[in-house]
Amino acid sequence: MEKKFKRTTVTSALPYANGPVHIGHLAGVYVPADIYVRYLRLKKEDVLFIGGSDEHGVPITIRAKKEGVTPQDIVDRFHSLIKKSFEEFGISFDIYSRTTSQTHHQLASDFFKTLYEKGEFIEKTSEQYYDEEAHQFLADRYITGECPHCHSEGAYGDQCEKCGTSLSPTDLINPKSAISGSQPVMRETKHWYLPLDKHEGWLRKWILEDHKEWRPNVYGQCKSWLDMGLQPRAVSRDLDWGIPVPLKDAEGKVLYVWFDAPIGYISNTKELLPDSWETWWKDPESRLIHFIGKDNIVFHCIVFPAMLKAEGSYILPDNVPGNEFLNLEGDKISTSRNWAVWLHEYLADFPGKQDVLRYVLTANAPETKDNDFTWKDFQARNNNELVAVYGNFVNRAMVLTQKYFDSCVPAQGELTDYDQETLREFADVKAEVEKLLDVFKFRDAQKEAMNLARIGNKYLADTELGNWQRPIWNA
Repeated sequence: MEKKFKRTTVTSALPYANGPVHIGHLAGVYVPADIYVRYLRLKKEDVLFIGGSDEHGVPITIRAKKEGVTPQDIVDRFHSLIKKSFEEFGISFDIYSRTTSQTHHQLASDFFKTLYEKGEFIEKTSEQYYDEEAHQFLADRYITGECPHCHSEGAYGDQCEKCGTSLSPTDLINPKSAISGSQPVMRETKHWYLPLDKHEGWLRKWILEDHKEWRPNVYGQCKSWLDMGLQPRAVSRDLDWGIPVPLKDAEGKVLYVWFDAPIGYISNTKELLPDSWETWWKDPESRLIHFIGKDNIVFHCIVFPAMLKAEGSYILPDNVPGNEFLNLEGDKISTSRNWAVWLHEYLADFPGKQDVLRYVLTANAPETKDNDFTWKDFQARNNNELVAVYGNFVNRAMVLTQKYFDSCVPAQGELTDYDQETLREFADVKAEVEKLLDVFKFRDAQKEAMNLARIGNKYLADTELGNWQRPIWNA
């Protein structure tokens, strides 16, 4: 029997504040999350929609170095742009905050200390690349070199963007520091790790047995990770931008962004509801839903739940609707190549057309596989569906009501057999739309909702040659 919850906490992945939001982000995370939240609100359910900017991590420091400004300058600029874009587009967050807030710094530090004091971390000393000219350890993205797989130059220490292969810094051929250009050396450094292998048993049961209803792409990726065996994961790194590790012997070390960022969901809720935030995160009668893209599945289904479980007082996510990627005109969206449709530019170029983009992105949502956005499809769906189907039905209904009934909705008269048949045809639409929304099938739900307009157009077309004073209407 399905459990009933008193309230629902909905989170959407925190976008990196090192660039604007594009249509891939919208289709993958923010539009479906907003649809679901609006649906729950329409049903008068208790729901919170939590968003915010992820403002730590290496991509931000890299951009700051390139522009000759501080990381704070970068996050201030893009947090403001992203927040304004979401507001203009109509994403209805209850709060959109940031991980540089004082509330977040305090909560993330406290979260780390709780796990540390409970003995949930392990300390490990390992060798990592160090730049002797810049006098600092190098994060993965600060190391470049030749990819050992496709042999292209400029691969990063975590991934080759040419062939897409995941890498470790030591995999690179002829590694160089992205800061000074010098060849880095290996040097010992100490970090704290979350032993995911310790949590593998309960995670396997919780995901693979208790949550078979999760989307196949989400379930499959989790199963693959679990089958490979989980490994300890560092929760700290050597950087000067981030939340300092709150320990005496941790100078120059900050919380790893993957550990810090998801805590932002909690701290943003606390910022919004300082006196009652725990109800939304700790009460077993509260439901937690994470909307994410496929690159965040492991963090939200395995890593973050392990953090919450280790802390001991939090609920775990009930569902994690993760979407695949949206491509643009047959090519992968790329921030570095500026191959994207940026939200703030769309809003400027298409004023008042927010709902057109929402409709197109939902109709083509990458729910089960990567999908493609094209301007030709955008135009066709606008003209052939929104205008020709939905717009035509609304317009005809209004014009005919004005023409035959003095702009007043007439009382219902005696129904003909065809009237009864038409009513039966859309009797189940509302229930079907709800059923689809409940299981996060937004693309199918939108298609089903549009059937109302199709049925209405057919009815008007089939009856317009008759007498508009027929018995169904008491004019």
